[in-house]
Amino acid sequence: MYRLGTVERLRPEGRQIKLNIMIFMIHKSDHKTIISGSKIASKTLGLVMISTKQLIYALAVEKHLHFKKAAEACNISQSALSNALNELEKQLGVTLFERDNKKVLVTPLGQHILDKAREVSNSLADIKQLADSQKEPLSFPMSIGVIPTIGPYLLPRILPELTKTYPKLALQIIEDQSHVLVDMVRKGDIDTAILALPFPLEGLLSFEFWQEDFLWVTQKNDSLASRHEITSKEFNRESLLLLKDGHCLKDHAMAACKFTGGSQQLSVSATSLTTIMPMVAAGMGTTIVPEMALQQLVSPYKELRAIHLNETSPHRTIAFIVRPGYSGLNSIERLITLFKSALQKS
Repeated sequence: MYRLGTVERLRPEGRQIKLNIMIFMIHKSDHKTIISGSKIASKTLGLVMISTKQLIYALAVEKHLHFKKAAEACNISQSALSNALNELEKQLGVTLFERDNKKVLVTPLGQHILDKAREVSNSLADIKQLADSQKEPLSFPMSIGVIPTIGPYLLPRILPELTKTYPKLALQIIEDQSHVLVDMVRKGDIDTAILALPFPLEGLLSFEFWQEDFLWVTQKNDSLASRHEITSKEFNRESLLLLKDGHCLKDHAMAACKFTGGSQQLSVSATSLTTIMPMVAAGMGTTIVPEMALQQLVSPYKELRAIHLNETSPHRTIAFIVRPGYSGLNSIERLITLFKSALQKS
C-alpha cells in the first residue's frame, strides 16, 4: 500500500524542506518492507512508523562514525540525535550501531538497513530536484564535486559566466580525489562531480563535455626545449616528476606516455601540480601538465617551456558523473552547454 504524507527533510545546514513523500514502514513480524501513511493502519497491522529525520540522523552517524560529529552535521544536539536513534533501534527491534567511548561501528544488519535508508534519502532528494527543475533553471542549491587537477584550472574559466547566467544558483563545490567523489555521488552526498576519464565509475552515468592533451614541461635550457612536439620515447622517463599515487592525473599521464610502471628518480609525494612546478623550475626534473593548466602553472616561470606530447589523443576527457535515476539531468545539460561555451572562449 502506498500513501502520501508530508514530512520534513533536515539538511546538514539545518534547513528543513517539506516534501510529500511515501512514509517508510517496517513490519515487525516478518521484516518485510511496507509502505503506509496511516497511523490507524500502523496500530491495526503492527507497523512501526519511522521518521525521515531518524533515517537522516542514522546516515550521518554511518558517515562520520562519531555521534558528536554527526549531530553537528545535522545541526542538532548530540542528545537529540542519540535519542532519535535509540528510538529508531527500539522501533525496528535491531541494533544499528555498536558504540562505546572510543568508537562507533555499524552492525551487519544495520548496514543493510542503512543501505535502504540511503535509497529513501536519495529518493527524497530526487523529489526535491524534480520539483526544483520546474522552477527557474538552476535557481536552487546544487553540490558539485571536482578533482584537484581540474578545479583550479576549470573553475576560473566557467564561474564568472555561470554566476552571470544563473545568479540564483546556490553552488557548493567539494574538492577531493576521484574515488572519494565517485563514492559521494553514489551515496547521494553530492549531486554530481566533474572527473577526468577514463576512471572506474561502477554503474554511474557520465556526460563528457571536454577533451584535452598533455604537455611535457622542462627548463628552456634543456636540449629538447626547442621542440614543438615530443613523444614519450624522446625524454628521460627517470626525471619525470608526477603526483603521488591516488591522483588520476598520474595514471592518465602514464597511460598517455604508454609507461607501465617502474620507479622514478625522485620520490615525489606532492598532491598538487603547484608543488611540482618550482621543482621543475629548479632543474630537479620534468613533468606533464594538462592543457587547461598551462596559464596558471607554466606562465609564472620564465625559465620553463611546455611542449605538446605527441601521443594518441585526447589524453584525458572531462565529464560530469551522476547516479542512475538522478532527476536533475536538465541541470547537467545546461551546465554542459555553459561549460563548453566558456572553455571555447578562453
